[in-house]
Amino acid sequence: MSKVSKIYKIPNSVIQRYHAFLQLEKSLSDNTLDAYKHDLKILEEYLVNNEIDYNKITLEDLQKLTAAIDSVCKRSVARIISGIKAFYKFCVIDKLLESSPADLLEQPKIPRYLPEVLSVEEIEDMIAAIDLSSSMGHRNVAIIETLYGSGLRVSELVNMQLSNINFDEKYMKITGKGSKQRFVPLSDNTIKQIKYWLYDRNLMHIQPKHEDFLFLNYGGTQLSREMVFKIIKQLAEDAGVRKKISPHTLRHSFATHLLEGGANLRAIQQLLGHSSIITTEIYAHLSMNFLREEIIYYHPRNRK
Repeated sequence: MSKVSKIYKIPNSVIQRYHAFLQLEKSLSDNTLDAYKHDLKILEEYLVNNEIDYNKITLEDLQKLTAAIDSVCKRSVARIISGIKAFYKFCVIDKLLESSPADLLEQPKIPRYLPEVLSVEEIEDMIAAIDLSSSMGHRNVAIIETLYGSGLRVSELVNMQLSNINFDEKYMKITGKGSKQRFVPLSDNTIKQIKYWLYDRNLMHIQPKHEDFLFLNYGGTQLSREMVFKIIKQLAEDAGVRKKISPHTLRHSFATHLLEGGANLRAIQQLLGHSSIITTEIYAHLSMNFLREEIIYYHPRNRK
């Protein structure tokens, strides 16, 4: 590395304090933390290539940076800009700068993303495709029922602990994004499927330190996010579901079906663990599409 490159790199001490700030103060998940680290590397590469000190960069410089990365998708650009804004906000908090040069940095307008939603029949077809004679059959049914019946994120699902499930009162304590905890009700059917799985689970050799995780793999250790993705994808294929889906699709389906059934948007926000109602409002748009289809199909003026 040349001496010039070293001069314009962000000091390691600043980077380490920033990472600690994100991890301890913001309580970000590992995936989100990695994204912020990636955004910082993009900023640092720009600083080195253009011989600019991180604490002397201007809004005009940052606008040139975002223009240079505009070739990637708008959603990625928006995330990178958010990461840069977060870093300079930290610099102000840490008294490295008096004000943030990124305050007025504009983000691209992103079209509202309407997630894929499964029908009740498609979910039932996926469950029917599970071989209950296999050792993990009841586990896979319980996974589907828990994701669709409670609207959990896949990270929340794999981290579910038996000690946080109250079968008598029919609820579980979930730790979501930012280490925020919430209580999520359990339906009778979800409880029934979990108990079926627990019977098989009790026959397994469970590895030390994994005894409290609800969902385990063949080796008796905590189930990974990646494995849940594979399970869902395979079940969709086996059931003949042609939509591109993931574990998150079941969460979307949970929220959409609740709203279509008349549930309050605020209640859905609480169940999903959204910090802002704005995030939950996307399901109102999905429901509007459903209502429009209902009018087209059932209104006498549209049946001519």
